[in-house]
Amino acid sequence: MSTVVTPSPNMRGDLTLIDAMLDEQGDLTAVERFTQFHEGEQAPLQGGVYSSLLPARTPGPGQQYAFEVDLDRCSGCKACVAACHSMNGLDEFEAWREVGLIVGAVAGLPVLQHVTSACHHCLDPACLSACPVDAYEKDPVTGIVKHLDDQCFGCQYCTLACPYDVPKFHAKKGIVRKCDMCSDRLGAGEAPACAQACPHEAIKIRVIDRAEAVAVAESNSFLATAPAANYTMPTTRYLSSRPAQGPVRAGDHFRNEPEHAHVPLVVMLVLTQASAGGYLVEAVARATGGNVPTILPWLSLVVGLVGINASLLHLGRPLYAYRALIGLRHSWLSREVAAFGLFANVALAHGAALWFRPDWLGLSAAAAAATGLVAVFCSVMVYHVVHRPFWRGGRCGLKFFGTSIVVGLAGALATSGGAQRLAVGLAAASLAKLAFETSILMHLRDPQMTPLRRTALLLRGPLAKAVALRLGLGLTGGVVLPLALATGAVPAAAAWVALAAVLGGELAERYLFFAAVVRPKMPGGLAS
Repeated sequence: MSTVVTPSPNMRGDLTLIDAMLDEQGDLTAVERFTQFHEGEQAPLQGGVYSSLLPARTPGPGQQYAFEVDLDRCSGCKACVAACHSMNGLDEFEAWREVGLIVGAVAGLPVLQHVTSACHHCLDPACLSACPVDAYEKDPVTGIVKHLDDQCFGCQYCTLACPYDVPKFHAKKGIVRKCDMCSDRLGAGEAPACAQACPHEAIKIRVIDRAEAVAVAESNSFLATAPAANYTMPTTRYLSSRPAQGPVRAGDHFRNEPEHAHVPLVVMLVLTQASAGGYLVEAVARATGGNVPTILPWLSLVVGLVGINASLLHLGRPLYAYRALIGLRHSWLSREVAAFGLFANVALAHGAALWFRPDWLGLSAAAAAATGLVAVFCSVMVYHVVHRPFWRGGRCGLKFFGTSIVVGLAGALATSGGAQRLAVGLAAASLAKLAFETSILMHLRDPQMTPLRRTALLLRGPLAKAVALRLGLGLTGGVVLPLALATGAVPAAAAWVALAAVLGGELAERYLFFAAVVRPKMPGGLAS
């Protein structure tokens, strides 16, 4: 028979390091530690079943579930990524949880801090407010933000709106998918797959006060190098006993790559704005008693309808495009769809007036121009509200309305046979727009690696050929040929070449609009 001897406090100075650590661990049992942590809490979640990864109770009023990540415990092993991938049946290159790095220093010593992140189940989710089909819902009790796969039609707008790069588009399924905190497992009293798989218990589920998340967001103390938290108010809590001091940066801070260009949206935006510009030029001409070529309104109508239908090619599930108006109260994408639908109908009515009611043409042209410009404004807001500096209102508005004016003038010039006043106006508008677009390169002088400096570096580097194409087409079609037409140096037919060059230049500009924007996200890994 053996006897276990427990050292008394006055004996601990005589213990070896291993014995002292074992003695310290024996002070409290696992159940006692759990009880101490949750002291004073009521309504146990699991009725007495112990788990250090879960809260002891369900959220009350003004509270919700949230991830709690102990950065000191995270080793970057990516067991959480593998578990999430396996539990949710994700494809090879699909991930709902990722592990990044923060590089900094503590007391003069270098630090490499791993950061595991997934959906932050924000208080004001940008994905939810942006979605035009209401494919997101925030549970009023748990606060978990869920994606409704059956409702999604694959517009991918939420992937642009989320500042943390959480929703992921699945091209084969044609929908977006994301983390839901393993809500089914939580409902059964089990921890999410990522939390249960972590060998260091770095990920836990806790109940937090929503006011606490608001305070963290307003104090900008969410996580160093992460996007500003005051946009969506994320609820994940990152803990560390040794926060980095001095300047820190994400592991992929110096990685700068072009984004996906969304070609169907490039075509849609340019053609719809060109159509609105054509009607604007026509409406002004009719109001001032100018000559309006018969072909101009028909050209504007065809170009606009082609542009609107091109947007369907961007949807993962185009058969469900009719759902786009569901989010009209909160989504600018729904408002854009509604505005372009109205614009198309007014443009068709204007076409009918051309045949049957010539006395209505002034009014119908003005209505087509007005609805077209409202639709273009909605397009501006679609990108303005996602908080990317390269897409903010003033910059985006000058580009979109500038496209309407430049292509509208080019279309009028071509259909009028090269009118001198139109040629001079087109040259002036094109020069102004090109000068504004190239002004972004001034941010190369920014002392910090700001998003706009990153955009400028992309335009000067990987996207330099596209920039050269844009400038070449814009100058040729928008400046050189119009001035040559104004002086009679080239035949009138060159106006159609100018229109084609201007249109090509605007398509190149819109390609750069998407490819050169900087995508906000959580810290990534070291660049190779």
